[in-house]
Amino acid sequence: MTRPLRLVAVSGGLQRPSKSAALAEHLLDLIADEFPCEQHLVELGQLAPQLAGAVWRSQLPDTVERELSLVEQADILVVTTPVYRGSYTGLFKHFFDFIDQDALVDTPVLLAATGGSERHALMIDHQLRPLFSFFQARTLPLGVYATDKDFVDYRLQDPALIERAKLAIQRALPFIELTRDLRAALAQEAVAA
Repeated sequence: MTRPLRLVAVSGGLQRPSKSAALAEHLLDLIADEFPCEQHLVELGQLAPQLAGAVWRSQLPDTVERELSLVEQADILVVTTPVYRGSYTGLFKHFFDFIDQDALVDTPVLLAATGGSERHALMIDHQLRPLFSFFQARTLPLGVYATDKDFVDYRLQDPALIERAKLAIQRALPFIELTRDLRAALAQEAVAA
């Protein structure tokens, strides 16, 4: 039997509660409905004071190092961020600046964002997708963009958005299955060696 997939989400939301974190948790749950997973959510707003002023990874406290390591070891990564001035937050970029540039090669990454209106929806393709292409990650085909009106009490309520999230997961399943099968084959090779 293979181990559960390590499913990690990073929310770039700066506040708690956060619509970005709520969207990340919704997406985590949808993936976990399809595969046995160990879920973990990294909330960057909670790490902000510990990231401030760090230029090198060696300057980060152990709590941040643990979160970075979990992201680097993820079998599947979900990233969500609020749109800030047409892009992801500076804290989101600062966190990913510490990720080893080879750690996410071929890792499936589901891209998502939240914003005040639909006019920033293309941020997923124009900002997030290039960032994770740098890491040579496998950005999944369909991103999920939510606006403020899609939430009630930090829970997704818009039926169209809920269906879009389900469709994003369905479109991602072949990539996730490929990752699961590859991880299982590598584990069997390691046992046989």
